Amino acid sequence: MSDTPPQTPGFDDMTRDIAEVPAVEVLVTVAVNLMSAAAVKLGLSEEGDTYKDLDEARKLVHALAGLLDASATEISSFHASPLRDGLKSLQLAFREASLVPDEPGQGPGEKYTGPVYG
Repeated sequence: MSDTPPQTPGFDDMTRDIAEVPAVEVLVTVAVNLMSAAAVKLGLSEEGDTYKDLDEARKLVHALAGLLDASATEISSFHASPLRDGLKSLQLAFREASLVPDEPGQGPGEKYTGPVYG
């Protein structure tokens, strides 16, 4: 058994690794992470309502909508279309989960997407 601590990547190694990743891949990865986190906070994960927190979900859905709006011209429709579909599904799930639904156009991310109707 070795007493040497495991090697951790240095800053230069991490910088070099991220430099090799295309911007569209970074954007899609961030969007998918936001979608996954929002789904958990909406109670849509296997754990159900265990981690449900609509205030947190609102923030994540809003951030996802902003990211997709800002990057719309930078990523192809091949990538953008399923992300927009996922966003709309999350917005609808948020509307359904809310005890007092937001007015159309006032829900999370709707300032970027326009009103979402259920």
